[in-house]
Amino acid sequence: MDSLSQIVLGGAVAAAIAPAAHRRAALAAGAALGTLPDLDSVPMWFLGLDPVTNMTWHRGPSHSLLVLLPFAALLWWLFRREGGRVAEAPRRWYWAITLALVTHPLLDAFTVYGTQLWWPLPPSPAMWSSVFIIDPLYTLPLLGACLFALLRPSKASAQRALVLGLALSTAYLGWSLLAKAMVERTADQALAARGLQDAPRFSVPMPFNTLLWRVVVMTPDGFLEGERSLVADAGPMVFREYSSDARVLAGVADFAAVRRLLWFNHGFMKAEERDGQAVLSDLRMGAEPDYSFRFIVAERAGDGWREVRPEQAAWPWQARRRLAQMWDRIWVQPPGELQAAEAKSEAAPATSESK
Repeated sequence: MDSLSQIVLGGAVAAAIAPAAHRRAALAAGAALGTLPDLDSVPMWFLGLDPVTNMTWHRGPSHSLLVLLPFAALLWWLFRREGGRVAEAPRRWYWAITLALVTHPLLDAFTVYGTQLWWPLPPSPAMWSSVFIIDPLYTLPLLGACLFALLRPSKASAQRALVLGLALSTAYLGWSLLAKAMVERTADQALAARGLQDAPRFSVPMPFNTLLWRVVVMTPDGFLEGERSLVADAGPMVFREYSSDARVLAGVADFAAVRRLLWFNHGFMKAEERDGQAVLSDLRMGAEPDYSFRFIVAERAGDGWREVRPEQAAWPWQARRRLAQMWDRIWVQPPGELQAAEAKSEAAPATSESK
């Protein structure tokens, strides 16, 4: 999630656990601990690593529960030995420090990016993909609670505000999982009708909301992309077909950067050749034809490919137009998709009767 969300989550968790007399200090400590795991990007920037390494190592060791749990215990022990607030209420501060740290990667896992919760173990990164990386409806209850507690730290109402903020933000995560399940059930029905019930797929909310969702399905020739509005859409889900060059991907699959990407993004990747270069696009972030992460990983060498140092490729991204279209799409189902859904609904009984 974005830095503000992590700051207010860490601050709210720590301040809700610490004694009332320590609440302002807990807000500051929790905010710092809540943003600490994301500082892994700083040393990577100084090292000048290639963009694939940067992408796939972010949310790595610094987000692992196997690293953060012992680190929290060590941090608590050091502060307790120094005396002060932690020594005055050691049990509360242990949980304040621990939960302010570990809630960071757990919240990140609700996004689609990929969080390595069990590094250095080999499972692919967690991508529960039920909330967008920035979602005001998640962040605002926590921000309000932290501001209230900062202004009235010793009042009982500050504790109630913190608990309420945490409850509302957690309930929103629960709603996002329910919304995701609803979308995936509709997608499953539409894909089963096409014989793609076992095809790899993922669903993810569109930016800043949990009402409009995008579903991507991998096929032998490329991928399908569909949208579902929980407000406007009716009937079967409609998918658009896009191609991906399987020969390009097969030709570069043994390169180290490509193996790393396939592990990191669970294989949800589009391959294409552009101007003699092999370009891989991460299908999880963005929408056809605009993606946040595109990488040039090889150059044409005769009939094969020559591995190159990965570069992040940029093509025009019309964000302002995209966001305006997305907002309209939440409330209105496009006529073409509605007609296609109705046609499929009408054709289904006739097909079953003919069999």
